[in-house]
Amino acid sequence: MFSKADKTKCIMIQGTSSNAGKSVAVAALCRIFSKRGYRVAPFKSQNMSLNSYTTHENAEIAMAQVLQAEAAGVEPSYNMNPILLKPKEDFISQVIVHGKPAGDMNFYHYQNNFREEALKAIKTSLKVLKRDYDVIVIEGAGSPAEINMLDKDLANMQIAKMANADVILVADIDRGGVFASIAGTFSLLPEEDRDRIKGIIINKFRGNLDILMPGIRQIEEIVGVPVLGVLPYDESLKLPEEDSASLTEHKYAKNEKITVGVMRLPRISNFTDIDPLEYEPDIGIKLIEVGGSVGDVDAIIIPGTRNTISDLLALQEAGFADEISSLSREIPVFGICGGYQMLGNKIIDRSMKESKHGSVEGMGLLDVSTSFDDVDKIITQSLGESLGGGLFRSLKGDNVKGYELHEGVTVLKGSKPLFKVLEGCGNFPNSGYDGAINGLTSGTYFHGIFHNFHFRRVFTDYLRNSKGFEPLGFTNDTFKDLRQFSIDRLAEIFEENVDLSILE
Repeated sequence: MFSKADKTKCIMIQGTSSNAGKSVAVAALCRIFSKRGYRVAPFKSQNMSLNSYTTHENAEIAMAQVLQAEAAGVEPSYNMNPILLKPKEDFISQVIVHGKPAGDMNFYHYQNNFREEALKAIKTSLKVLKRDYDVIVIEGAGSPAEINMLDKDLANMQIAKMANADVILVADIDRGGVFASIAGTFSLLPEEDRDRIKGIIINKFRGNLDILMPGIRQIEEIVGVPVLGVLPYDESLKLPEEDSASLTEHKYAKNEKITVGVMRLPRISNFTDIDPLEYEPDIGIKLIEVGGSVGDVDAIIIPGTRNTISDLLALQEAGFADEISSLSREIPVFGICGGYQMLGNKIIDRSMKESKHGSVEGMGLLDVSTSFDDVDKIITQSLGESLGGGLFRSLKGDNVKGYELHEGVTVLKGSKPLFKVLEGCGNFPNSGYDGAINGLTSGTYFHGIFHNFHFRRVFTDYLRNSKGFEPLGFTNDTFKDLRQFSIDRLAEIFEENVDLSILE
C-alpha cells in the first residue's frame, strides 16, 4: 500500500443512496488498514442520526463512528463526527458541534445562517485527524448527486475536495436498479466531482455473479470507472444499525422460549442499547409498533427517545400506557433514559423546552418526577454501583458502565434508586444516585446498561427462571465475541471481494 512517509491518505466512501452500505464499508477499511499497521481514523463531517454515544471527552457523536473507531482500534473522538444532527420534531433538529449542543434549528436556519460555523468545525476536526493519523476513511451522507443542494454540501464532494480524497462509490443492488443508480449519480455530478470517483462497489448481492458480469462490463464503459468488487449479502454479521430507517429493515431473531418486547417509539433513539439482548440464548426481540399490539411478551423495554413527551403521548393515545401498567404487575418493565422518564409520575416542561405540549402526566409506575426546565443537556460517561434492588438483588455491589445523554433531571420520591453514581451525573447533578426501581419496574439514565454482561445476564436469567428454564449464570458473553468476529469477518469479506489496489 502507500508509504507511511507520505502525507495522510484520505479515502472517501460515498453512496448512490442512503443505507447503501457506506458505514460498514468505512468500518471494513478501518479494520483492514489498522491490521496493516497504519494509524487509522474514521470521519463523517455531518451525520443525521438518533443513535449516539458519549466519548471519553464527554462529547456526543454518532454511533456509526464509534463502531468505525472500534474497527480502527482507536478511541472515538468528537473530531471523527464534528457535526451531528438529531431530528426532534416539526422539521427541527438539535445541532451538535464538536460534541456539544449548539441549539435547535430548522433546515433553513442551519443551511443559511449556521453553515459557515459548521464548515469551520469540520475543517478544524479534519486538520486534527490529519495531524494524528496516517489514513482517514471518510463516510459521505445520502447521495452526492442531490442537485438541489450541491452548493450547500457539507457531507460529500465538498468534503472530498477539502480532504483531497479519492472517492469510492457504493451502490445497493438489493433495492433494485443498481446500474441506473450508478449511471444516474455520475450523470448528475459536475465533471470535477466525477473525476474524484476512482471505483465502484456493488453491495448486498445475493445472486449468481456470472449473470451480473455483463452488466458490470457495460456500466464500466458507460461511466468510465472500474467496478472494484461485488460484496455478498451476509446476514450473519451482527453490527449496530445506524438509524431508525435501517432499524425497520433489521430482522430481530424470534424465539419461542422468551420474548422481550421493545417499544418502537416514533422518535426512538439509541436503540443499540437493546443489541446485546439479541445475542442472549433463549431470547427473542419483538419490536412493538405504535398502532400494533404488545402481544405475548415476557418483559418490556422502553428505550430512549429524542422527544420524551411527544412519544409518551403517542403511547398513551395508542392505549399502550394502560397496557404496560397492567403488565408491570406480572413482568419486568425497564426504561432507559426517555423511557425511564416516561415511567414516572410527571414530566415538568413549563418552558416547553422538550415539546409544544408542556407538562404532562407520566405512567406512574415509578414514584419519581422529571423536569426539563432550566436544565442543560447532560453528556457524560458514567460508572455506577448496583444497589441490589428488586430482581437485581444478586448484583449488589457490582459495577456497571454506561453513558448519559439527557435533557431532563429526575427527583426520586417514594421509589428507591437503582445505582450509586461513582462517575457521571445520574438522576440530577450531585444527587449521587441514578435510576429507580419499584417492584418489577425499573429505569436508568445509563445508556449501554445491557452491554454490562452481569447486569444483562441477571435480567435474562430472571426471565428464564420465570419461564421454568435453567439460568445460565455468568458464562459465555457472546455479545463481545460476536461483535469482534463480525468486524473481522466484514474486513475479510471486503478483502476477498474488492480490489484495493486502486487505493495504493
